[in-house]
Amino acid sequence: MSFAFLANVVTAILCVAVIVQSVRMMRSLKELRGGAILEVVQSLDRSTAQARQVLSELRVALADCGPAARTLNSGKAIADELSVMIGLADASADRLTSAADAARHRGPDAADAARRAGERA
Repeated sequence: MSFAFLANVVTAILCVAVIVQSVRMMRSLKELRGGAILEVVQSLDRSTAQARQVLSELRVALADCGPAARTLNSGKAIADELSVMIGLADASADRLTSAADAARHRGPDAADAARRAGERA
């Protein structure tokens, strides 16, 4: 067996495989040619129309949401500022409570001395 003969046999096998595949594709195309392609195109057309409608509704909704988003962002900023202020108020209330407890434990003499020192200043 020569190389040329072997190459011709491999080429012939590949040609037969291509012919078989072409016949299979032709049968599939004949089946689709009837009504299946028409149904697929119509369903794609309907889906495209629905997608366009949804996109237009989203554009309208997003246009209406612009001012609300700005208001929401300013509300978040105010909420952050209020949380900082609440934290400061809690800390000062804790210090006042601690100072009041310390004054109670020292007795009336210490409270009077603290009051006099405050009056002098």
